[in-house]
Parts: sequence; C-alpha cells; structure tokens
Amino acid sequence: MSAWIKMIADDEADARLRPLLDAARTPHGTVDTVMRLHSLRPETMQGHVTLYRSVLHSEDNALPFWFLEVVASYTSILNDCTYSLTHHFMNVRNLLKDQTRSDRIFVALKAHRPEDEFAGKELALLRYVAKLTTDVGKLVRSDFEVLKIAGCDDGEILEVNQVCAYFNYSNRLLNGLGATTDGDVVGYYSGDEAAASANP
Repeated sequence: MSAWIKMIADDEADARLRPLLDAARTPHGTVDTVMRLHSLRPETMQGHVTLYRSVLHSEDNALPFWFLEVVASYTSILNDCTYSLTHHFMNVRNLLKDQTRSDRIFVALKAHRPEDEFAGKELALLRYVAKLTTDVGKLVRSDFEVLKIAGCDDGEILEVNQVCAYFNYSNRLLNGLGATTDGDVVGYYSGDEAAASANP
C-alpha cells in the first residue's frame, strides 16, 4: 500500500478501526488502498464501503455488471485516475471473458471515442458519463431526453449516474492523496464471482 498520507496496517489497528477494516475486505481477503486511505478517519471508510457496494455491486442493478465497470473505467480515464482504471478495467476483462473485445473497448475509451465500440443505449449512457464528469454544469434536460430516446429507463440512468458520481468522488480521493496499487490485489472479481456476475 502506498500513498502520500499515513495508512494504518491491520496489525496496528485499534478496536475501533479493526471491524471497519474487516468490513472493507475484498473477496480476496485484502483491504485495498482505496479503503485503507480512510484509516485515520474510520467513519469515512464505513461510508465509502457502503456507497461503493451499493452503486457497483448491488443485485438490484439492471444493467450488466461488466457495463457498469466500463462506466467506472471511462470515468477514471476522463479523470486520469490510473488507480481506479487499473482495478476496474481488470473487472471488465474478468466479467466479459473476451480478451479481443476488452482490448477494443479499452482502446476506444482511452481515445475518448466510445462510439468506436458502443452504440444505442450504451453509447448514449457513456456520452452522458463524459458530460457528467467533465462538463457537469452544462447538463440540461435535453441530455436526459437523449437517454430516454435511446431506450434507457429511469432506473438505468440512475445506476449510471451513481456509478459515475461515485468514481468522480473516489478518483479525487485517490489522485488527491497519491494512492498507488502497490500491494493491492487488482480486480474485485475472480473465478466464481466473475461467472456469477456476468449476467446479473
């Protein structure tokens, strides 16, 4: 784990911090730097874990988890957040299980050209993500209407809005405190988790 601020290791955690670290553990049994950054102010870790899991890993989400991970990755590209992109594009790869398509998606997103790989509802949502991230003050009702015309329902729009908003928060947490992936197990999904989540 590496960042510009002090982070408390498991073996240094007091009785107040220890259960919050345990609640923040990934399926790998580790606590990623993105959560350990909060260890000096544990209440913010608790809030962060709850928000993260509710927007990106809720069984109530209607959009495929792989696409929500694309939203996370594109937001992180737009914010130049290498940490989140490294973790969450690995999730795209693990969930899609299609190396060639994953590579094409990565190239398209990095070029800020989602239209090279997406169309219809997915493309409309990614264009919304771009404006929500880089030009939020200029969002207008017609931006929302474009999503409806493309076939998005309000719940799907909310899902993408929340994933994008969350990653704008976490990207600033990570970049603002100099976090790196050193010591993290990259990617949330592996094995059975990826298989179970590929088609929620």
